[in-house]
Amino acid sequence: MRCCINPSILSADFVNLQAELDRIAAADAVHVDVMDNHFVPNLTLGLPVASRIQAVSPIPLDAHLMIEDPDRWAPGFADAGLASVTFHAEAATAPIKLARELRARGAKAGLALRPATPVEPYLDLLHEFDMILVMTVEPGFGGQSFLDVTLPKIRRARAAIDGSGAAVQLQVDGGVTEETIVRAAEAGANVFVAGSSVYGAEDPERAITRLRDIAESVWAGARS
Repeated sequence: MRCCINPSILSADFVNLQAELDRIAAADAVHVDVMDNHFVPNLTLGLPVASRIQAVSPIPLDAHLMIEDPDRWAPGFADAGLASVTFHAEAATAPIKLARELRARGAKAGLALRPATPVEPYLDLLHEFDMILVMTVEPGFGGQSFLDVTLPKIRRARAAIDGSGAAVQLQVDGGVTEETIVRAAEAGANVFVAGSSVYGAEDPERAITRLRDIAESVWAGARS
């Protein structure tokens, strides 16, 4: 299982989004933060903008829906052609039904958990998802510090994924830097959302490569 770096456009210049996408063309996917100012106290962008980003992006889109009623709204992002659509366990009424619907519409289905949400209720359902996202900050704003209290949950999720044999990616989002990616990779994450550590770098492409190299080195060492 390879390590992936998915920069978050929450840290990008929204006035020049196409140019900002080109700056991260070396990444594995672009992480699109969709917030509705209800599920989280911030408002970003919605389906029309995500659709336009999809049309011009040089890499696949990985949507993270921090919204109420994802059962209603998430399928539209799959219909728009996004490669991956992740919704929050805390907001979904019927997460299995929704995951199956997203897959039926051609998108990978991800389940996101806030820092305080336990992963255990979902471990028997791993085969229903393509990705589990463990939030390593409280969702809503970029630039926060990585919460080390989430590391045990990442370890438990990795152990369950490995034990199940399911081809499930384990993503972390929040406070990912060259320092914290080491701890997250050691715990078992293999997909990393990085915002300010990529877009705040003088050379975003070099920052992406550096983060990926660190993660892959730690991943290989932890499993040798």
